[in-house]
Amino acid sequence: MNFVRRAAIAVTLLGATAAGGAVGATVLTTPASAQTSTTAPATTTAPAASATDPATGTHAGGPHQANGKTETLLTGDDLAKVTAAVDSTEPGATIDRAETDADGAVYEAHITKADGTKATVKFDASVTITSVDAGMS
Repeated sequence: MNFVRRAAIAVTLLGATAAGGAVGATVLTTPASAQTSTTAPATTTAPAASATDPATGTHAGGPHQANGKTETLLTGDDLAKVTAAVDSTEPGATIDRAETDADGAVYEAHITKADGTKATVKFDASVTITSVDAGMS
């Protein structure tokens, strides 16, 4: 190999090494907030706001389905009976929604107790409370 060709290869390799080092130094010294990314940023979707009927305190959103059954919001006498039962068992509680239950009970009421904790009250067909479970299900 002649001298000119060797010199050209050496200059090319030196140039590539210097350019690579410059790029690496730039990446290492550039703050992360100033670096750009070719990937799309992660997006989050806020949960839909829960619409509540101010007159009854019941959930006004769409029906919930479980075990092949669709829950429906309580109205009229059923709502009045569930409300009275909740008031007698959990004084000062607010009913967030009252509905038929697709998970075994006949009715359920999702409540916020006077101390701010959440609970689910389950009822049988005669609107007798069968359980009060911590949290909302």
